[in-house]
Amino acid sequence: MQIGMYVMAVVYIGAGIFHFVKPKMYRNIIPPYFPKKLLLVYLSGVAEIAFGAGLLLDETRAISAWLIILMLLAFMPVHIYMLQSEKFKHLPRWILIIRLPLQLILMYWAFLYT
Repeated sequence: MQIGMYVMAVVYIGAGIFHFVKPKMYRNIIPPYFPKKLLLVYLSGVAEIAFGAGLLLDETRAISAWLIILMLLAFMPVHIYMLQSEKFKHLPRWILIIRLPLQLILMYWAFLYT
């Protein structure tokens, strides 16, 4: 179970860093009704890095795991928007569909460390 926690930490830290490497990609998937998209991209990147790093410390692991669960819930509108929007017709529909239950699996994975 310990290896899974380290894998999760690396995944979130890496994903968070990627928000700063490719911010335009993330900005483009944020629904139009969200303001200050670039700020949201950077804040979510910082959150992913911080929560991923928090998994590595015994003292912060549980709270980081709960915050990851909340963050994944907060990301759900993005996945729903991508599934419903014509803007993403170029992506295979099955990928857009599978991302929704994948979020639940990721939430369960994080819950294991609470």
